[in-house]
Amino acid sequence: MIPFYALSQNKISISGYIKDSTNGEALIAANIYVEELHQGTVTNAYGFYSLTIPEGNYTFKISYLGFSDKTFIREIKKNTTLNIELSPISTILESTEVQAKKKSENIQSTEMSSVKLNIKTIQRIPAFLGEVDLVRVVQLMPGVTTVGEGATGFNVRGSAVDQNLVLLDEAPVFNSSHLFGFFSVFNPDAVMDVKLIKGGIPAVYGGRLASILDVRMKEGNNKEYQGTGGIGVIFSRLAFEGPIVKNRGSFIFALRRSYIDYLAKPFMRKELKGSRFYYYDFTAKANYYLNKNNRIFVSAYLGRDVFSAVDIFGFDWGNQTLTARWNKVFSNRLFSNLTAYFSKYDYKIDMKMGESSFDWKSNIINYSLKPEFTYYFKPDFVLNFGGQSTFYTFIPGTSHTNLDGVVSTRSLDNKYAWENALYADFEQRVSKRLNLRYGLRYSHFDYIGKGTAYYYRDTTANILKPLENTQKFAWFKSIASYGNFEPRFAATYTIDSSSSLKLSFNRMAQYLQLISNTTASIPLDVWTPATNNIPGQIALQYALGYFRNFQEDKWETSVEVYYKSLLNQVDYIDNAALLLNEFMEANLLTGIGRAYGAEFFIRKHSGKFTGWLSYTLARSERLVEGINNGKWYPSRFDRAHNLNLVLMYEITKKISASGNFVFYTGTPATFPTNKYNFQGYIIPNIADNARNNYRIPPYHRLDLSVTIRGKKRKKWESNWVFSVYNVYARRNPFSIYFQPNPEDYMQTQAIRFSVLGRAVPAITYNFSF
Repeated sequence: MIPFYALSQNKISISGYIKDSTNGEALIAANIYVEELHQGTVTNAYGFYSLTIPEGNYTFKISYLGFSDKTFIREIKKNTTLNIELSPISTILESTEVQAKKKSENIQSTEMSSVKLNIKTIQRIPAFLGEVDLVRVVQLMPGVTTVGEGATGFNVRGSAVDQNLVLLDEAPVFNSSHLFGFFSVFNPDAVMDVKLIKGGIPAVYGGRLASILDVRMKEGNNKEYQGTGGIGVIFSRLAFEGPIVKNRGSFIFALRRSYIDYLAKPFMRKELKGSRFYYYDFTAKANYYLNKNNRIFVSAYLGRDVFSAVDIFGFDWGNQTLTARWNKVFSNRLFSNLTAYFSKYDYKIDMKMGESSFDWKSNIINYSLKPEFTYYFKPDFVLNFGGQSTFYTFIPGTSHTNLDGVVSTRSLDNKYAWENALYADFEQRVSKRLNLRYGLRYSHFDYIGKGTAYYYRDTTANILKPLENTQKFAWFKSIASYGNFEPRFAATYTIDSSSSLKLSFNRMAQYLQLISNTTASIPLDVWTPATNNIPGQIALQYALGYFRNFQEDKWETSVEVYYKSLLNQVDYIDNAALLLNEFMEANLLTGIGRAYGAEFFIRKHSGKFTGWLSYTLARSERLVEGINNGKWYPSRFDRAHNLNLVLMYEITKKISASGNFVFYTGTPATFPTNKYNFQGYIIPNIADNARNNYRIPPYHRLDLSVTIRGKKRKKWESNWVFSVYNVYARRNPFSIYFQPNPEDYMQTQAIRFSVLGRAVPAITYNFSF
């Protein structure tokens, strides 16, 4: 019952930050609850909270996953700043017990179709060659797939790789993979928080159709210096962090590099000794409190993959990001964050053959400014509002060719675009049972000069579109523009303390397009803006879910169904020429799409056995005139069945084991339906312009790992991780291709191409000091 004095007295605001007591790191989504008022709130992405309550004595309870609860009584007489520190649980077993107490948040929150991953959980799951990889862990969640080993990125609810917005400290990362998809660009030693949002996407986010992968870097220990690292089979990593000024500012930097090239060098022929095969990344961040109301952050990422053979070929690609942020507390109720970032993705390729050579480079660059505000009217009503302005530069390709001393240069025109958005987002608790989150985002996109616009005759046939006209535009002149209202809505109805119903709707707009007609996204794919020929993409997604916890929240279960309608989806004519093609847009067709399915999830949080089981039954289809005889056909990322099992077992306090098993339906592929003999040559044929008319065999894999923790010393902790990826050496097909049978040229044989066909063992030594 609410105390009688709380009904009559003036409202007072208390606010502050909730942090880790050991290193000063902000705790994102920590809970602060006032027992007498039965009200509470959670911290934002910077650990800040605000509560408005009447004057009086109250019992405050603070909680966060993996940390000890803190309860205290405080008399509140005036607007107050109250910073709070929580202590982490020291052992993994204790940590899982504490997590079980807090999981009812998944029942009451309006969030659905989302996954928040703890970095400690990510580190315990078996990994390829022993390297912890958060993107691979994301792929073990319901509704998330990949087209196979060696594929860049991931697919969410039947959408393309480029329809995921991947953020590193708010800056977009255009290629999230190293080594053709085997590793992600995120160094686990520098990551604090990972969140994937598949549906019910808040209005603060925009620019992509399918999902948001929001990765937040550690802030650095502001109390003492410490380091972490690891030595693996083909790579090593090191991170170091500490205070700039104790309790006021801190830094962290983390470095990884593979050394495949050094290991392979003794086995290479003499003429290949100078070859380079490696990847590296460098991550850094610093923050500083100017005063109690102002804090600044600077973070950066630089990563690259390099593959080259001396005087034969060279291929490298990489990302760069730089983010600057300013947090300001205007009052106990108003919090703001101003973000400015730079992001770049580029790749280069060169080839040599005698005196002849060829090189090609391409990139995408963007600059953005994003002001954000949060106003806390009261604990059950919060307003988030702000905007964003982003300027894009697309450099689709510049090449140089040397044929026996004859040099030629070919460059496609740069493209430029400017995207702006405004949003308002409300979080409201209507009653004890009903929570809402609703908002509206308006986005406007301008494809601008300097540049040349191409106008093609509109045709729905599966042929190259005829060019009708071209027009040159001066700097900043609008060539084509698009504007979209993007409403967002999510609601939770709490049935009882352990179950709830949730529903959500979101309309999303996307104005960037990854041009690729390969089975999987590769580093050579080119980004292009929406133009006069390529309209902005639209997605409308509806989702409904039932959530229930068991045994005092030790077990978490959910069932979600969704339907997604997609507009202005791009596909390609047969034998489309996409790279270094001035008339590339003549090869494109647009149509509609749909994706729908059901996701089942069960997770155990505490005890010696923990883990989860997820199963997704889904379809993803496209309808494009001129393709498949005008009928619906499966998209490249359509997988009907998707099963993931993850188990973790604490054998002793020093030894733990884990394993995961995955099973996916095979991806669609386009195979010839018949063939004919023309003057002795066998010509394959695809009837009715069929697209994705067959499926490759299913994908399945088992991974295992064992972790042995060393003796804990005063300033040194370590563990050994022994892992086996693809335990039973399954030759999962990446693609199927056809060739004449060498024994009978009139017969055609199908060849299975597998990226991996054997078990891959690994050993890694991890340490911290």
